[in-house]
Amino acid sequence: MADLASRITKPDEAPPVAAAEALIDEGKSHGLVDSNYDVEVKLSDLQSDVDSPLYSVTSFEQLGLSKQINDGLLAMNFKKPSKIQEKALPLMVSNPPRNMIAQSQSGTGKTAAFVLTALSRVDFSKPEQPQALILAPSRELARQIQAVVGMIGQFCKELIVEAAIPGAVSRELGVRASVVVGTPGTVMDLIKRRQFDVSQLKVLVIDEADNMLDQQGLGEQCARVKGMLPKSIQILLFSATFPEKVMAYAERYAPNANQIKLQQQELTVKGISQMYMDCPDEQKKYDVLCQLYGLMTIGSSVIFVRTRESANEIQRRMEADGHKVSVLHGAHEGANRDTLLDDFRSGRSKVLITTNVLARGIDVSSVSMVINYDIPMKGVGRDQEPDPETYLHRIGRTGRFGRVGVSISFVYDQKSFQALSQIAEHYDIDLIQLSPDDWDMTEKKVQDVIKSSRAKPDYVPSAQH
Repeated sequence: MADLASRITKPDEAPPVAAAEALIDEGKSHGLVDSNYDVEVKLSDLQSDVDSPLYSVTSFEQLGLSKQINDGLLAMNFKKPSKIQEKALPLMVSNPPRNMIAQSQSGTGKTAAFVLTALSRVDFSKPEQPQALILAPSRELARQIQAVVGMIGQFCKELIVEAAIPGAVSRELGVRASVVVGTPGTVMDLIKRRQFDVSQLKVLVIDEADNMLDQQGLGEQCARVKGMLPKSIQILLFSATFPEKVMAYAERYAPNANQIKLQQQELTVKGISQMYMDCPDEQKKYDVLCQLYGLMTIGSSVIFVRTRESANEIQRRMEADGHKVSVLHGAHEGANRDTLLDDFRSGRSKVLITTNVLARGIDVSSVSMVINYDIPMKGVGRDQEPDPETYLHRIGRTGRFGRVGVSISFVYDQKSFQALSQIAEHYDIDLIQLSPDDWDMTEKKVQDVIKSSRAKPDYVPSAQH
């Protein structure tokens, strides 16, 4: 990895992040930043070239959306479509509805794209009749998407959006909303208990589809949910990555789908300065983490670990050493998870230790650092081979909204060293080496990036600091 360490990540090579992809930052809305990447479009065999709606819209008004939806976009300062929206939206909102498989990284406007499509299919005269279903892998992401639907649809007076997540749906009333955002297990249970009328659903959206359709993950649940829905439903699959096996399944899950994707080399989040720390051994990883604590609290930081047990143990030790941290993982009760994430979003909590439950889709604009305490792995026992897709999703939690961010991955032995090397090679990442033996230099390198979190596009952290 020495040759990698001699090079440097260059944020100026990255497409600007489209800030409107997610939630409101500190109560203020953001417009989309124009992107400079190319979007590759593959039409389904059913899409006739003669009547194809494929063109680049220059405004949302050209899509023929309702005034209420357009007013919502304006209120959120969404002034013009991003590149992925220019190509995807005309295909997704056209009639008759067509399926879509879209490979688009976070920050490119994908959430707004599928939310707009879902809202365009809703008959608002039936506010309690479920008509659009959006599935996400975690309650945190489902809640976030629910908020985006509410914001874009804020002027649709009859719009009701409900979260189908554990503990959120009344057992007496069942689902009573036109747009439902949920996790696949809960949605499946609600349908089975006849608490979720799916008879008039018009569109199914699956976000983070690579994880959701993975047969080792949530794939079986998503397949069973689809089997309960109307055969004519429009299916939209969105993900930052589509491994070959998952893409093959996605094409069967959403047959005759139009496809839109970014070229693979554009997927690496190069606006993030990606670093690694060569720790002396596994026991010393914790000491190195504690030494980084002061840098973590300049903004907000997320520490990713492999297991819940590891997350709890690191929290226990750090708090015993006088550091204020919080931990969030799937073992926590739903309401507690909501509170923990709200505290982190608001800045009441600055350092969050978590498992991969937060690796996907969660947008907190103040996150300036991501630490891979454990290199992400996949396979039986989760340690068989490196997991480049999860690495990409993890580090994408920083560098949001056009800012520059830092990711630091810990290696301590030949296996972790080799795993990170393979991930770096997979994405052609330029890694900056940090030394636990020279903290003055380490702090300068990291602060150089963090304190330039609103840097201009040509900002490059110096490797010689």
